[in-house]
Amino acid sequence: MPDETTVCKFRHLLEENHLGEEILGTVSLHLQAKGVRITTGTIVDATLIHASSSTKNREQSRDPEMHPAKKGKNWYFGMKAHVGLDSQTKIIHTAVATAANVPDVAMLPDLLHGEETRVWGDGAYQGQTKVIRECAPRARDFTQRRCRYKGQIVDEVARGRTGRSRTCGRGWSTCFK
Repeated sequence: MPDETTVCKFRHLLEENHLGEEILGTVSLHLQAKGVRITTGTIVDATLIHASSSTKNREQSRDPEMHPAKKGKNWYFGMKAHVGLDSQTKIIHTAVATAANVPDVAMLPDLLHGEETRVWGDGAYQGQTKVIRECAPRARDFTQRRCRYKGQIVDEVARGRTGRSRTCGRGWSTCFK
């Protein structure tokens, strides 16, 4: 497994040559050619990518693109990966890397492709219906909309398998109207 220095050097190489978007685009085109298509539902999320905060390197400094961020009660130093993935195939169609202190919601417009009819996300994206509608006019906001049925989380895929709508225990009258 590569160490943090190797990963950072590779990331800088991709950024300097603007290859990240090109690689993701090439993979998307390959999948489309094989018959895998991105549907009209998108799940958005972000995750912290930990980096060393040490200054024990040649430059005696930290990477200027890395920043501290608090998650829960803990502090982390590094970057954040924001992703948009297809709700049915779970294939990532959009990925954006930012400093760790960039809020998840700030990257929401960049994670949507515009053809969505539904957008799912955790609590970090709650209350962003206006932004979702601006980026994907036909999309319905399903952020923070997971339901429990007999102890299991029910999402669009599970609902499609059962063919039934479930009643939420969190104050929503029904899930996935």
